[in-house]
Amino acid sequence: MIQPTPTQRLREFIGGESAGGVALIAAAAIALCIANSPLLGTYQSFLATPVSFTAGDLVAIDKPLLLWINDGLMALFFFLVGLEVKREIVTGQLRSWKQASLPVYAALGGMVVPALIFVAINARSAANLDGWAIPAATDIAFALGLLALLGSRVPVALKALLLAIAIIDDIGAIVIIALFYTENMNLAALGLALVPAAGMLLLNRMGIARTIPYFLLGAFLWICVLKSGVHATLAGVVTAMFVPNATGDERPLERLEHALHPWVAFLILPIFAFANAGVSFAGAGVEALLAPLSLGIAAGLVVGKQIGVFGACWIAEKTRLATIPPEVTWRHLYGLACLAGIGFTMSLFIGGLAFTDAGQIDAVKMGVLTGSLISAVIGMSVLATAPRRAVPERGVAATA
Repeated sequence: MIQPTPTQRLREFIGGESAGGVALIAAAAIALCIANSPLLGTYQSFLATPVSFTAGDLVAIDKPLLLWINDGLMALFFFLVGLEVKREIVTGQLRSWKQASLPVYAALGGMVVPALIFVAINARSAANLDGWAIPAATDIAFALGLLALLGSRVPVALKALLLAIAIIDDIGAIVIIALFYTENMNLAALGLALVPAAGMLLLNRMGIARTIPYFLLGAFLWICVLKSGVHATLAGVVTAMFVPNATGDERPLERLEHALHPWVAFLILPIFAFANAGVSFAGAGVEALLAPLSLGIAAGLVVGKQIGVFGACWIAEKTRLATIPPEVTWRHLYGLACLAGIGFTMSLFIGGLAFTDAGQIDAVKMGVLTGSLISAVIGMSVLATAPRRAVPERGVAATA
């Protein structure tokens, strides 16, 4: 059996992410239409439907449907993210510092600057400061979906760079969730989580390529992490780290990634978007968007990402810390920095962790949707007028 090359796998992955972005946009649009129609009450009641799971006296989980989506289904999304991160570290864009340096600097700039802008705008609103990480996120599916609409006008190297930046951004989001959005930990449950983790480590060391044992232990780990107070979705990332990259002729990590990706792209993420993007604009005017929480998020995504990502790339290039691909111009990079301001999925997710007040959550949704839309329009406008071919001289590219 002929194994696909890294380039072929990258093209397949980008193609899948792009199509998933279209499904995500459609689900978000449907949610917005329903939330601004007479069906709003039905929509909210549906998401508040209580759903419980019990297994004897040992396990009892009782949550509204919305939290089952955000804690349960999204654990599979984070599992896929974990698989992607591991693949990129082992065989992809992050396997060497030479390849990873530019997206690392860009991702760090794209996380730090938006957070600083958010904090500056909300400095006098202490109740809002827990949302500092919301504008630090980038949505892979949305951004790559829009890039796909530009076809050959956008070099593949730019898509690969955006993918690497978004994956590093996801790593940062995972660390932020673990460190800053975890409280009231149950140490006994957390200690029990070591049992399935140790079991998966043993499977990995034994070279077990079958994926069912990893899923079963991963489900046990999810329950333990949920009960511990640490956000349950992190169990998906931990489980992914134990899946072997290759065992003899078997490639379980790649097989799982390919099998799970369509389910995440076309079912899980659209369900998440439908459940979380519905915000009513009834009575909301310009003053609602200019409120500190909404404005901080929107400004962080639009202005912060542009300054952070593009500025980090410029500094890294000028100080020779990293090299920009020769077929990528400065205009391409600026457009990419704008598209990085599309924070939809992870931004809404972090917003749900940061706040419980309905008014604040609506403000988060408004800020995320507005900031992401503006970023998408600016990014697409910039890239649509970018040169089709590579610019041979870096100095010439800088003026493109």
